[in-house]
Amino acid sequence: MGFRKKNKSPPVLSHEFVIQNHADMVSCLAMIILLGLMFEVTAKFAIMFITVQYNVTQVLDEKHDPVNLYQYGPKDVATVFFYLLIAVILHALIQEYILDKMNRRLHLSKTKHSKFNESGQLAAFYLFSFIWGCSILTAEDFATNPTFLWEGYPHTHMVFQVKFFYICQIAYWLHALPELYFQKVRKEDIPRQLYYICLYVVHITGAYVLNLHRLGLVLLVPHYLVELLFHASRLFYFSDENKQKGFTLWALLFVIARLLTLTLSVLTFGFGLPRTENQGFSLAEGNFNVLTIRMTCLAAICLTQAWMMWKFINFQLKKWREHSQNQASKKKTVSPKSKPHKREPTRGGAANGVVKSEDKTSPRARKAKAS
Repeated sequence: MGFRKKNKSPPVLSHEFVIQNHADMVSCLAMIILLGLMFEVTAKFAIMFITVQYNVTQVLDEKHDPVNLYQYGPKDVATVFFYLLIAVILHALIQEYILDKMNRRLHLSKTKHSKFNESGQLAAFYLFSFIWGCSILTAEDFATNPTFLWEGYPHTHMVFQVKFFYICQIAYWLHALPELYFQKVRKEDIPRQLYYICLYVVHITGAYVLNLHRLGLVLLVPHYLVELLFHASRLFYFSDENKQKGFTLWALLFVIARLLTLTLSVLTFGFGLPRTENQGFSLAEGNFNVLTIRMTCLAAICLTQAWMMWKFINFQLKKWREHSQNQASKKKTVSPKSKPHKREPTRGGAANGVVKSEDKTSPRARKAKAS
């Protein structure tokens, strides 16, 4: 990992060398791109990586100033690549200066250590994205007019904040793929992380390319809130296993978020887009409002939500079984102490500490013998 003090230097260009110094290498590459702005020959290429491309000036009326809007295009690949490098650097900074210091204090096992790092990185990203997404949505009128999700489709023009939000989202989830190697993620954890990383890349890129950025933004904000609560609860759980109240709230909001996602998706693809004026398929105009694409998008969202609910149900059942086993083990350990056992009579005729005489003569006869 970059920015660390290393006692032993591994061989140059070996796997361990790349893993330990990948953040420094990426920083040098990003610095080279930034230095390209200083020279006229390379500036036109460097600016393609750094700034958002395809701006269009639109004049609403004579009373207002012109508005700068943006479209998407092939040059966005270069912009995504640059901010992917920035994401790798920020990932290393959070790991080095926050998560590693917390791990040293908690003394976690290898399994918990890996999950703690994963939740720490994702919690920081979800928090930042949720706040950013909410700030964008406050400028829209979705709360009072949900029809803005499909009215005026195709939504080929975006304000700067919306386009930059999608560029950063795609860059972050693409950077998560090489981080599986840089962070030495365990083999058994790689398939699980690959699933959700690929789902994020496909869904966010699909909403961006198909000019469904309004719907994508509205669905991402509540989803990120739920995921933020889950990973924050897991961080508290690793610090103290008695802190599990956050998972209960997460379970409730998780189901609500899934229902909200399905409802808005059905409204948009099933009722809104089929009734808009612009029907048809045109790459030049950015119009993808045909039945095949609508049903494909709706099916992809529904299948993803069903898969997430299936994982959620299995997770809850596993927790319930573990809780039941813990309760049963506690009852077994408590039951011998709570029920006192009766003492068995001894061989010498003692019962309950009292020795019974085997002489069956009456008390009067025993007195007579004694006298």
